[in-house]
Amino acid sequence: MHYLNRHQSSIPGDLWERIDAAAASAATDRLTARRFLDLEGPYGVGLTSVEVGANHYCREPAEGEAGAVASQAISVPMIRKECGLSARRLEAHQGMGQPLDLAPVEDAAEAVAAREEEFIYQGEPKFGLEGLMTAADRNTAKVGDWSKVEQALKDVLAAVEKLETAGFHGPYALAVSPKLYNNLFRRYDGTDMLQLEHLKRLCELGVFKAPIEGAVVVDPHVGRIILGQDVMVGYSGNDGIHHQLYVSESAVLKLEEPRAICTLNA
Repeated sequence: MHYLNRHQSSIPGDLWERIDAAAASAATDRLTARRFLDLEGPYGVGLTSVEVGANHYCREPAEGEAGAVASQAISVPMIRKECGLSARRLEAHQGMGQPLDLAPVEDAAEAVAAREEEFIYQGEPKFGLEGLMTAADRNTAKVGDWSKVEQALKDVLAAVEKLETAGFHGPYALAVSPKLYNNLFRRYDGTDMLQLEHLKRLCELGVFKAPIEGAVVVDPHVGRIILGQDVMVGYSGNDGIHHQLYVSESAVLKLEEPRAICTLNA
């Protein structure tokens, strides 16, 4: 892992393990799509693209002409956020056993995780990447007023029916915006059952509060997240006041069945 430049720092190996663990834990708390999509990898920092789809002739060759077969690929974005650890506090921790605050690393890891979530849900048109909320061939449905009891179930059932019709029979995951998610803590009239618990029976892979607008129901056949480098911390330098670190990762959503998505939008 020389590309992380850790060999240029005075930070010992056991402390690097703590730093990595703090970054991974902070990122995991923010990553929702990884909880219901399959993960493949990590393959390493050198993974820059992933082939998608089938190979096809560029055009049908004429008689006597050689054919040319081409494959398609999508980019694997590298996500990076810099941070700094106080050199004095690090020395106090190592020399005097003082507590070491790793909040800067955790904050950077959360920023990296938020960017991954944006890629997974929204895609990135400039890179030719589609997301769960933006895939061109996805199913769509309407979302109503979830402050009304029964409306959330009606909307999600409508989305599930569209997926069933498209040939995707679950189990399903449901990701919803914070505003809609908070509405799910209402109880049905005359019962002790929360709307959230009822929806979890329909969406067996889970119901997740995600950084999106509206909601999306997903069948796992949709695809997977390909990891190049998982969340790790590298070393940039020392300015005499701070050890300059960075949190980075590389990941991409490989969409295989866009019809296994149904978004719920206003």
